Amino acid sequence: MQETVQQYIQRIQAQLGGQDPLKVQTATPKKIEKLIKGVPTSKLCKQPAPGKWSVGEILAHLADCEIVTGWRVRQILGAPGTPIQAFDQDSWAAAGHYAKRDPRESFELFAALRAGNLALLKSLSREQWKLYGMHAERGEETIERILQMMAGHDINHVKQVEKLVAAKKG
Repeated sequence: MQETVQQYIQRIQAQLGGQDPLKVQTATPKKIEKLIKGVPTSKLCKQPAPGKWSVGEILAHLADCEIVTGWRVRQILGAPGTPIQAFDQDSWAAAGHYAKRDPRESFELFAALRAGNLALLKSLSREQWKLYGMHAERGEETIERILQMMAGHDINHVKQVEKLVAAKKG
């Protein structure tokens, strides 16, 4: 059974557990880089089970999420109250051929996009952090809330990468 939007929000926010979302997002690329360093590409591309993402697929997903986050924040800054489109991560994974992408290239793209998004976020005034868009599934979502959600999302996926990299060859 798929989780509801509310369950997803609660699960992702619980991951953050009071940590500073900007610090979490800043640390994530370094954590992932350390985790995948020296790991054979074949292991990074191995799905743990049918329908479960490999490390490479997670990295491609993180890169796409950075594009989405950057777009959403910029849309809100340019047109506060703007509608925010939801997306189906599984259809993006299939259509974007995540399983065929080079994991290290996906990581490099993620890291570069994250650096650009962090530079923008760090430049915002307190007033700008409160600007919001109307998410199709989650309702009113401020830039601050987007950052919190993405930081929790980071923690969730870093844990998955840790598990997959630590798993013995199967």
